[in-house]
Amino acid sequence: MLKAVELHKEFEGPRGKLHILRGVSLELKRGDLAFIIGRSGAGKSTLLHLLGGLDHPSRGNVEFEGEDLSVLNEESLAEYRNKKVGLVFQFYHLLPEFTVKENVELPSLIAGKSREKRSEELLKRVGLWDRRDHLPSELSGGEHQRVAIARALVNEPELVFCDEPTGNLDEETAESVHELIFKLNEEGQTFCIVTHEEDFAQRGNKIFRLHEGIVHEVTK
Repeated sequence: MLKAVELHKEFEGPRGKLHILRGVSLELKRGDLAFIIGRSGAGKSTLLHLLGGLDHPSRGNVEFEGEDLSVLNEESLAEYRNKKVGLVFQFYHLLPEFTVKENVELPSLIAGKSREKRSEELLKRVGLWDRRDHLPSELSGGEHQRVAIARALVNEPELVFCDEPTGNLDEETAESVHELIFKLNEEGQTFCIVTHEEDFAQRGNKIFRLHEGIVHEVTK
């Protein structure tokens, strides 16, 4: 489904170039529950942003179903992010003036389709249908993340990227989000998840450890 080939990412810092990724290659297949792990500052989120089409590599390329993202213009990349993949972040990024239901439906409206039935189904799946008319300010952290997961799934993406989805949740709430992800994966949804939680990652079928700018696949 997705292949990264020799990805490099450099940033200009106050003391010269920072070489964050130094030739990362990996492959994801349909149905994978893949995790990217590594110490803080290793470049995990940077890598996820490249795979998700949010940023461009300095060198190397990302292919999704055989299509090289580097040849896509900004409009096509936006369509990739909106329709082909879903994105879930640690800090949710819900729009505070919109209700739960409106936040979930937003990607479908951007895509030019009304998916009210789909949003209802997803909010029931994540246990928040009864809170559909609430604003984000009225939700707990775990509820925020469940809304974010429902939003990422509303356009039926082939692959969902999650960046530390339970990084700032308490243990019990985090476990409920983990179980939701495992259940969705069992039903066929493909995930690629950045996490620092080794126990969480052990339940995936693929683990990629990022160290000194290089990825090593961990044998399970």
